[in-house]
Amino acid sequence: MLKLRIALLIIIFSYGIVNAQDYRWQQRVEYSMNVRLDTKTHKVAGDQKLVYYNNSPDTLTKVYYHLYFNAFQPGSMMDVRSHNLPDPDRRVGDRISKLKEDEIGYQHIQSLKQDGKDISYHIDGTVMEVILSKPLLPKAKTTFDLKFEAQVPVQIRRSGRNNKEGIAYSMTQWYPKLAEYDFQGWHAYPYVAREFHGVWGDFDVKITLDPSYVIGGTGKLQNPELIGHGYEKAGTAVKKSEGELTWHFNAKNVIDFAWAADPDYAHDRVQVPNGPELHFFYQNNEKTADTWKKMEASAVKHFQFMNETFGRYPFDTYSIIQGGDGGMEYPMCTLIMGEGTLNALIGVMAHEASHSWYQMALASNESLYAWMDEGFTDFSSEESLNAMAGMANTHLGSYQSYFALVASGLQEPASQHSDHFNTNRAYSTAAYSIGAVFAHQLKYLIGTENFYKGMKKYYNTWKFRHPEPNDFIRVMEKTSGLQLHWYLRYFIYTTKRIDYGISDIIESDESTFATLQRIGEMPMPIDLVVTYKDGSKELFYISMNELMGNKPVEDLTMKRTELDEWPWVNPSYTLKIARKASDIESLEIDPSLRMADINRKNNKVTIAEKTLPYKNPTR
Repeated sequence: MLKLRIALLIIIFSYGIVNAQDYRWQQRVEYSMNVRLDTKTHKVAGDQKLVYYNNSPDTLTKVYYHLYFNAFQPGSMMDVRSHNLPDPDRRVGDRISKLKEDEIGYQHIQSLKQDGKDISYHIDGTVMEVILSKPLLPKAKTTFDLKFEAQVPVQIRRSGRNNKEGIAYSMTQWYPKLAEYDFQGWHAYPYVAREFHGVWGDFDVKITLDPSYVIGGTGKLQNPELIGHGYEKAGTAVKKSEGELTWHFNAKNVIDFAWAADPDYAHDRVQVPNGPELHFFYQNNEKTADTWKKMEASAVKHFQFMNETFGRYPFDTYSIIQGGDGGMEYPMCTLIMGEGTLNALIGVMAHEASHSWYQMALASNESLYAWMDEGFTDFSSEESLNAMAGMANTHLGSYQSYFALVASGLQEPASQHSDHFNTNRAYSTAAYSIGAVFAHQLKYLIGTENFYKGMKKYYNTWKFRHPEPNDFIRVMEKTSGLQLHWYLRYFIYTTKRIDYGISDIIESDESTFATLQRIGEMPMPIDLVVTYKDGSKELFYISMNELMGNKPVEDLTMKRTELDEWPWVNPSYTLKIARKASDIESLEIDPSLRMADINRKNNKVTIAEKTLPYKNPTR
């Protein structure tokens, strides 16, 4: 009987472990593509072989593909949405509705087979539903063979040809791409506005086109001795091509494949010390030559900063390519604007390259959690740019953007799908600014040292694994020893705001009593700095019960007094300062300005005889 009980316990325990880990499985893809781009008709003809590994515990009866180019047609969801937003993206506007037949984008499926057998499919705009000829069992794989023809649209947003800077082809979202399936189910979102999600896998891509064109993009070139154009090693003989030229790229463990082509690209290469080789592709003319050459040194410094501060870039190459409208990130490369000032060019380069950490290595679902991608990218690139300039990392611009959105009345929770915000302003502020503020404010909650340890641990723990918001918070909790789920819930999943003020100051005998008030709906621990008239300072630290502890001392030059925690249900808190009011110069809540307090006017009081007893008029 004892042996039977032990056996049952082992089975139950093992079952619990397996099921506890089931939701962290990941699907896998292996793409082999052979495509030809006709630079006269702007059409792509392609063969795609896709090996799909079902690592899930589910039996799949269907799969979904994204056909992104179909968005660039009059009447598409992207077109209609742009017409009906109060603040449409000015780069899109009504341009899609005006495209002619030879200017639209499309991806036509000519044939599709599963393991050699024809299968049925249905296309609805930018999504193709495929009914499998045989179910795909758990831990099994299947092979899809697909032939397609695509027309490259006139450049509207990210993808396309002949953009305003004269780049011939920006080939992004250019091939039929399998949608991701995870513990939440299929992520087969229509292409309405922004953000993507992809399956981890390998890409083997051959691109044939006019030999006068130069290509930069994802992966490593496999045939540099045939290609030339700056890819070959010094002194290597390059075969002269006639007719057409085939470029062969290979990329492993990435979520997408992008490329750009232009006959006028210059190609520079610079090595990052203990890092990747950087490739630069740009039109070498009076608008770009000087700024791009100067930008290259900043790119090297940026990669060094990111490697040291947030974790090592996981690939050995990265390409910075003139080709986009603004900038857009892809695995092992980015397409960015080419013209403009040097500072603007460095800024967009730093932001898009930082995506290689927070989207192309970590690859959280940016459609659902744009703040984890855009926000952390904005945060880290700003830290890098400030380090280059020798400036403090205040992230003032992100805070100002957040405060302005709050004042506008347009704020929405940052937790919703990126395409479903009511305004572009609400989306962009939520994704970029609120995400960056969320990160910087964490320093206030857990301490600066814990924060950077946690950021590096998060990256090293979750790269190539599609982390969720809870995964990030758990890393920060384990690093700091503090509880942080409340912070995620309040700041990301609601629009509740922080607002604390100093409401009363009363002198009694040899002591001073200060009453603080929580005016906003979101609770926070409090740093109250008292500056005395003798020049000394004292920090009164008031934790909150949800935090379940105290952050470490950050400033060793200032005395810190830890007080009883402030329960979040209490609207006010009174503390005792063991000095007379006449000894006090001022009291200030969070002089570090890291707490996103929407009204800083009531955060500081300067003591004078006429102010006592003090009653805050803004209370």
